[in-house]
This record gives sequence, structure tokens and C-alpha cells, in this order.
Amino acid sequence: MQDRRQRISSGSVWEERVGYSRALRVGEWVFVSGTTATDADGEIIGAGDPYAQSVAILEKIERALLEAGATMADVVRTRIYVTNADDWEAIGKAHARFFAAVRPANTLVEVSRLVGSGYLVEIDADALIADTR
Repeated sequence: MQDRRQRISSGSVWEERVGYSRALRVGEWVFVSGTTATDADGEIIGAGDPYAQSVAILEKIERALLEAGATMADVVRTRIYVTNADDWEAIGKAHARFFAAVRPANTLVEVSRLVGSGYLVEIDADALIADTR
């Protein structure tokens, strides 16, 4: 059986070291891994600002989706992990900026910490590419 998975890479050293892909397309499904607000140099974008971190994350998710042949309009589910649930309004505002018309299923969960210090938000997304027939 041929591997039908299309792996999308960000070029991060962590992908090989940890064994994951930035995103993975299988058929019409695209799964975007948990994403943090990190720039190409590994620096945090929007330190201390949950809205700025969320926007940066959603922009990175959008780039991964586009590379996989999907768009934000194809997103059917997002999961948001936060270190402070009191930040939900700022994070929700960023989410609505990208998904107000799409309105995917969503979960927001407070966690004790994320993989790096300074990260306030991590988001992953699942997309089902719309049938264009």
C-alpha cells in the first residue's frame, strides 16, 4: 500500500528530533500540529501578549494549510491550550479574526504549562478540504 501522507515541514530541527510534521495531509484531511508563536529564529512572538501570540500562531497554521492545499475556510476543528484561562477573551478575539465566518468546532483548555517558557497559547487545527466538484 502506498503511503498517501503528504508531510508539510517548517524546517524546524524538532520535527526530526521528536518525530512529527508541521502538518500532515491524508486524502482530503489536513492535520496541523500544535503551533506556538515562534519565529524562524526560535524567538517568541508577542511575549506576554496572548492576542499577539494567537494571531502569530493562526498565521503559521494558515501557511501550513495553504502548503497542504487547504485554506482556513476548510478548518473544521481547533484546539487551544492556554496557560491562563482568564486570557480567553483576547485569544477568542484572535480566533474570531480568522474564523468568524467558518466557526469550526473548538476546545479551549487551561494547562499547567506549555513546552517552552513564555508561551501562553498553543493551537492545533484539523481541516477537511471542501469538495470542489
